Amino acid sequence: MISAGDFRNGITIEYENSIYQIIEFQHVKPGKGAAFVRTKLKNIISGGVVEKTFRPTEKCPQARIDRKEMQYLYADGDLFYFMDTENYEQIGLNADKVGDALKFVKENEMVKVCSHNGNVFAIEPPLFVELTITDTEPGFKGDTATGATKPATVETGATVAVPLFVETNDVIKIDTRTGEYLSRV
Repeated sequence: MISAGDFRNGITIEYENSIYQIIEFQHVKPGKGAAFVRTKLKNIISGGVVEKTFRPTEKCPQARIDRKEMQYLYADGDLFYFMDTENYEQIGLNADKVGDALKFVKENEMVKVCSHNGNVFAIEPPLFVELTITDTEPGFKGDTATGATKPATVETGATVAVPLFVETNDVIKIDTRTGEYLSRV
């Protein structure tokens, strides 16, 4: 159990039969009345964000989230298969649990599978990936004054905005959290 007075960003709690992660918290001491803790909570299963207030002495059970490194094997229709590299067990997850977390992940790369009480609810890709550009238009000389970008398709099928000097078959580094181009490799 964790009291509301001990809340910190990133802590996961069980509240009203759901699992929430604390995004923001603020201890408020008004001139009149008792102090309280104002929070922004993100439901880790549905992704929705709610605002709640707690008394500082209110207690919530802390949720234990397991993050396990697994290898992404392949996709077969709506199922995505992952393998535990320690015991070689494989699991298949439907597209709604995976979402677009694998947009920048190639087959055989390592990802983190997040679960609570054995129920998988999310996939965390690596923070940065290196992918080869399969298709992009050629850049034109003289268009560089404004830092212009053009769309490029990478080997996983995702589209990324890249600078004009990047060409087909270049290997680029991408931030998977934002989907932004970082550099050429």
